[in-house]
Amino acid sequence: MTERDVAGGLQASLWRAVAVFRIAALAYVTILVINNVGVYLRPWLAWPVLAVTAAWTVVTTYAYANPARRGWPLLVADLLVTMAVLASTVPVVGPAALEDGRPTLAVAWHVAPVLAWAVAGGRRWGLAAALTMGATDLVVRAHWDQAAWTGTILMSLAAFALGYLVRLATVAEQRLQAAIELEAATRERERLARDIHDSVLQVLSLVKRRGEALEGEAGELARLAGEQEAALRALVTAPAAAAVADDATDLDLVALLSRYATAGTTVSSPAGPVRLPARVAEEIGAAVGAALDNVAKHCGPGTKAFVLVEDEPGAVTVSVRDDGCGMDADRLARAADEGRLGVAQSIRGRIADLGGTVRIDSRPGDGTEVELVVPRRPIS
Repeated sequence: MTERDVAGGLQASLWRAVAVFRIAALAYVTILVINNVGVYLRPWLAWPVLAVTAAWTVVTTYAYANPARRGWPLLVADLLVTMAVLASTVPVVGPAALEDGRPTLAVAWHVAPVLAWAVAGGRRWGLAAALTMGATDLVVRAHWDQAAWTGTILMSLAAFALGYLVRLATVAEQRLQAAIELEAATRERERLARDIHDSVLQVLSLVKRRGEALEGEAGELARLAGEQEAALRALVTAPAAAAVADDATDLDLVALLSRYATAGTTVSSPAGPVRLPARVAEEIGAAVGAALDNVAKHCGPGTKAFVLVEDEPGAVTVSVRDDGCGMDADRLARAADEGRLGVAQSIRGRIADLGGTVRIDSRPGDGTEVELVVPRRPIS
């Protein structure tokens, strides 16, 4: 989202302020023309120029009110029309009157398009328009005294300040929208948590307690119920802000991995969020999920797994360890030769696409450790 894309809020107020300024400047120009028309070189030409100024004020007031029209065509036309009105000062007022200090036919009014450019495009656009209009004003006056330079400098400072304000307004509006979405997500999560706690969690907890002392399939069902209770409780109690990034392109890796926390899987992470681009975080989460699936598939129930997240300045490291049966050193190579590419594609392939590396350390009877290292600025 750029400054031009933001409509409403403070920026809409700025557009209205530009319109009010243009109208007020038109009134000031009208008063000056009436007071000074007697000394103009061609006074009869002053009235058509004033009519064009008034007509363009009406056109821009309505045009800029529509966000869809605040594009390059209107902005460039605004600048060119204002420059033409300013340039008409030379044949209408005359060099002699200008030398005597008479104002131009666009005095103050010529600042309006500069302000419009600053609101539409920020500091850079505003400064570009200010320098263009200032150069035109200096050429028209034909004498570059301190007063002439002061006007151009003040106009440039105003454009810079207004453009900076627009940037702040854009950031504030984005953060406000994120806060509104976060509040809505938090309320919905709290509502679901209450409903789930009063129904599903209570039933799972009851099944776990009643079946803990049983053996066979009943005991296995009790164990599974306990794992699902822990996973569901972690899901509904995790802060809603955890999966919400400062901007739309970031996600919190810790929030994504917390969904894997169960009675048999422990997730350890830094105290704060670990922000990563959404695609990177999701790919790491999928690779961790594939590693945990392998633990459940090959080691059987009762195997403990541990996920550790380490946030370093240059890279993010995620380790998945288990206390299961482990495997032979050549087992992965044999699986790849047989066409079973779970680890190769689901884990190594994902991390390699992110510019990272995968290390797998395993010995029979001593569990397995899968270490994923992804650089902070992944190779695309």
